[in-house]
Amino acid sequence: MSEQSKIHPPQVSEIWNAKEAWRMFGIMSEFAAATNRLMEIQPAVSIFGSARTPSSHPYYKKTEEIARLLSDAGFSVISGGGPGIMEAANKGAFYGKSPSVGLNIQLPHEQHNNAYQNVSQSFRYFFVRKVMFVKFASAYVVMPGGLGTMDELMEALTLVQTGKTRRIPIVLVGKAFWGGLLDWIRQTLLAEGMISPEDMNLIQLIDEPQEIVNAIFKHYETRGFELSEAEREMQLHL
Repeated sequence: MSEQSKIHPPQVSEIWNAKEAWRMFGIMSEFAAATNRLMEIQPAVSIFGSARTPSSHPYYKKTEEIARLLSDAGFSVISGGGPGIMEAANKGAFYGKSPSVGLNIQLPHEQHNNAYQNVSQSFRYFFVRKVMFVKFASAYVVMPGGLGTMDELMEALTLVQTGKTRRIPIVLVGKAFWGGLLDWIRQTLLAEGMISPEDMNLIQLIDEPQEIVNAIFKHYETRGFELSEAEREMQLHL
């Protein structure tokens, strides 16, 4: 028996190959189910932030206020469906005029679905869920958060920068929290030519809830929220 066969016996490889093949159907099913479910929620704003933020924290209170204002202004509000900032976003929208949407992920820890969701969609695969956050969002509002929040922020910036999705407002909330990151981007990435000067315009730093709503409307005032044919085609290749 070869060394390769000792490491991966034929029957074990066949089982895992079969599982991997069937996994593709699960991924396709998640994409189809989520797309059909979320088609009617537009225009929508995705809000991100830490799952570890308690309801007594000022970040939670501000998120709830922002979400309520967005909901009353006609935006569905999309969050990750879990606790912390996600709960605050769903809660604010839930008591507003527009749908509160939770894109819930199955995790071994931290995540449990919050109770403030008009539309609730569950995912096993992180990357399918991430596509839905971008695909159906007219704007991103990014509250203070950890690695997951950074992941979503950088994903959105990369997709817009590379033209893989349409230009949308990406708003960071919390000047004290995000200021150091923006300084580093400006003083290191931009200074060393890793990004272009115009890339700095992809991010807005706004602290006041009503100003955030105003900035989103300002972005769309000359074109409306409906996707153009070119943008619809672009979204097909996310």
